Amino acid sequence: MSMESHVKARYAQGAQAVEAELCCPVDYDADLLKLLPDEIVERDYGCGDPSRYVRENDIVLDLGSGGGKICYMAAQLVGEDGHVIGVDMNDAMLDLARRHQDEMAEKLGGHRVTFLKGRIQDLTLGLDDVAEYLAANPVKDLESAEAFRQWEEEMRDENPLIPDDSVDLVISNCVLNLVDDRDKQQMIEEIYRVLKPGGRVAISDIVSDIEVPDDMRDDPELWSGCISGAFEESAFVEAFQDAGFAAVGYDKWDLEPWRVVEGIEFRSVTLTAIKAPLESLTDGGHAVIYKGPFVHVSDELGNVFSVGKRVAVAREVYERLGEAPYAEHFIRLEPSEPWPDDEPFLLEPGTLREPGVNRGGGASMSAAEAGGSCCAPKSSHGSGCC
Repeated sequence: MSMESHVKARYAQGAQAVEAELCCPVDYDADLLKLLPDEIVERDYGCGDPSRYVRENDIVLDLGSGGGKICYMAAQLVGEDGHVIGVDMNDAMLDLARRHQDEMAEKLGGHRVTFLKGRIQDLTLGLDDVAEYLAANPVKDLESAEAFRQWEEEMRDENPLIPDDSVDLVISNCVLNLVDDRDKQQMIEEIYRVLKPGGRVAISDIVSDIEVPDDMRDDPELWSGCISGAFEESAFVEAFQDAGFAAVGYDKWDLEPWRVVEGIEFRSVTLTAIKAPLESLTDGGHAVIYKGPFVHVSDELGNVFSVGKRVAVAREVYERLGEAPYAEHFIRLEPSEPWPDDEPFLLEPGTLREPGVNRGGGASMSAAEAGGSCCAPKSSHGSGCC
């Protein structure tokens, strides 16, 4: 049996009866769990709660959605204008999730969740479509095999399971480690493909403190148990950075390991990132000041932000630094005079702006953040203290 077959078999069993070894203790939002059927809550296997990152009106994609627990939790958060898509390859898990859709739709006031059969490393091809095609067009010889290959290509191009730039948030709960090592980078590139520009990632998974040796990776029981397929902790971050993601970091990191196997610590983490493509940069005369506390920090473009310095940044970088998770760390300064539109950003990373360029141009930091109300405007009852 392949590792994929072992994973499918073990999680098919987990859909029928609770398998305690497949999950870590997680403190889920009890209010969101109230609406869910007991069998979905009991037969869910995860190591984190990525539903905490869902926003109202989001289009959410849950990779390896299993019995649908996180999907149905997220559906309560996206509101009536949002939607949640669950992708899984396991028929038993999909059956568990799908048989409660009408019940959950009635509780939610509408159908907000769709479950699709697919491999999370290949979000272009729906496996239900493949099964339907092969039932009508069995592959019997080279000619029919070529016809199937051509049909696959057409489906990927013209009718992908998850279209390009269509999702606001990709989440997953202890599933990425189950994907074959040869397919992991493709899987992360697929996440990048389906996200809208500015789209977000919140992946709860298991990482190891050192690289897992080959003999453990060859053990199907350890692999299907979310152990031996785990990313090494730094490699997990690097894989998302290599795919083009920005703001990649660990928002959750369990100090206590979930398990220790052959001296290797395996722990639950939640990785967050954003899709922030910055292919073309324009100069709008903007600057930012890093507030500290570190002496300096740098970004994916090579910008170095030293505390207290007015660093020149491209318009696109300026806008990105006004959003989470960056916003609380930077003061953003607009140009004091109109700036020519669409000027290419030609300054070397880390170049400082002359104070006069942004003097009086406005800052994005509130008065409270700047140190209280001492510098409030003069009033009819007296003057400000500045």
